Amino acid sequence: MANEQRRRRVADQIQKELSEIIRLELHDPRVGMMTISAVEISADFAYCKVFYTMLAPEEERDKVKAGLKRASGFLRTALGKRLRIHNTPELRFIYDTSIERGVHLSQLIDQAVADDTGHKE
Repeated sequence: MANEQRRRRVADQIQKELSEIIRLELHDPRVGMMTISAVEISADFAYCKVFYTMLAPEEERDKVKAGLKRASGFLRTALGKRLRIHNTPELRFIYDTSIERGVHLSQLIDQAVADDTGHKE
């Protein structure tokens, strides 16, 4: 089993390399403006969860997810050529809702503050 520091370094490298591969080498029209927000790699380096986010309606997100799933073999092969690890992990793409949740919570806080200010007057 790999130590935690090595897993973190490999995950960071995967995030950097995948971002570049998607931007420069992936020519699937379904995969447009998206950002890889985080990467989690399993302890045995066999699987990798790739969290991505984008500003698009839900139907666009489904298209992007389908495009990423279809391109996962290509992305894994391209990633394997760039990384110096024994086995390239299987990529699993997951839409990251944390940014949307953060914006929603921020709006709720702003609304609560505005309501509170309105009641004080």
